[in-house]
Amino acid sequence: KNKMGKHTITEKKAKATCVDMKGHLMGRICGIVAKKLQNGEKVTLVRCEETNISGTHIRNKLKMLDFLRKRTLTNPGKGPFHHRAPSAMITRVIRGMITKNERNHQKRGRAALKRLVCFEGVPKNM
Repeated sequence: KNKMGKHTITEKKAKATCVDMKGHLMGRICGIVAKKLQNGEKVTLVRCEETNISGTHIRNKLKMLDFLRKRTLTNPGKGPFHHRAPSAMITRVIRGMITKNERNHQKRGRAALKRLVCFEGVPKNM
């Protein structure tokens, strides 16, 4: 057993889950996926482009355009970076749902994000 702070890691095989994102609300399903990742499961998301976002199309478009306008004035090349791909957007949503201390300062949070794989469409090996 390895020791990591107050927590101990037990050697066990991680469960793998494949989730079809078609028809799911983005925030609801991402919260469930974030919890699975924190519990040590491997999660694969397919058909990320088919995910629904609640609200009207115009409202969501205005929110996205406002988000795209945010940048560093002195050197925009340093970020923040705004991904347009649906799989990258969902990865960012899930990253925000993993607790801040975990994703930034602990190996456990970084390992949780490494267990996530997102795809647009369904890959041939699925």
